[in-house]
Amino acid sequence: MPLLFQRDIGTEHRAFTPTALRKLLINTLATTGLTDAGGEPPIFSPHDFRRIFVTDAIMNGLPPHIAQVIRGHKSHDTTMGNKAIYPTETIEAHRAFIARRRATRPSDEYRTPTEAEWDAFLAHFEKREVSIGTCARAFSSPCVHEHACVRYSLLRPDPAQRARLVEIRDNLPARIEDAIREGWLGEVEGLQVSLAGTEEKLDRRSRTSTPVDLGIPHLATPQGGELP
Repeated sequence: MPLLFQRDIGTEHRAFTPTALRKLLINTLATTGLTDAGGEPPIFSPHDFRRIFVTDAIMNGLPPHIAQVIRGHKSHDTTMGNKAIYPTETIEAHRAFIARRRATRPSDEYRTPTEAEWDAFLAHFEKREVSIGTCARAFSSPCVHEHACVRYSLLRPDPAQRARLVEIRDNLPARIEDAIREGWLGEVEGLQVSLAGTEEKLDRRSRTSTPVDLGIPHLATPQGGELP
C-alpha cells in the first residue's frame, strides 16, 4: 500500500487511523515523563512533526519531489517551506545519497567509458537522423525497419518534410497495384503497412498543428451586462 504508516490486521495491511496515531503519541509522552512549564504532560499531534519529518527525510537523501508526494502537498514550495535546511544542504544531502546508492552497485556501471564506447554513443544519435525526421529508438537498440522508417511508430517527422510525406503517401497506392499485378504478395503487405504508417503520421501532424480558435473573452458586470 502507498501509505507511510500502516499495520497488520489479520492478513491485511491497513493504514493507521488518526485516532490510533494520537494514542501512540500520548502513550509515548506518558512514558517519557516530560512536562511543560506548568507541570502538565505536553500535547502533540502528528501534524506537529511535519517539519522534523521533511527535514530529516531530505537530509538523508530523499528527493524533495518525493517528500512532496508523501506529504500530500500540491506545491513544491510548501514542502520546501517545511524543511529547516538551506537549498545548498538539500543538494549536498541528495548527492551523498546517490553516492551511497552507487557504492552498493557494481563499480563497472559507473566507470569512465572508453573512447570507442563514447564514439559509438555519439554515432547512435547521428544515425537517428533520417531523411524525413528523427528516429526515437533507444540507445544501443538496432533498427529493424531497414530504412522503411515511415512504418516505425517512434519516427518523429520533421514539419518541414510534410510535403515529402504526402508525396510518399500518394505514391504508395500505385506501387501496391503494381505489386498485386505482379503477384508479389509479401511486397503488397509491406507496402500496405507503409501506407498505414504514413497516413498515421500525416494525421498526427494535422492533429497537433491545427490551431483552435477560442474566441475573445467578454467581461460581465454584476448585472449580467457586458462591459464595453
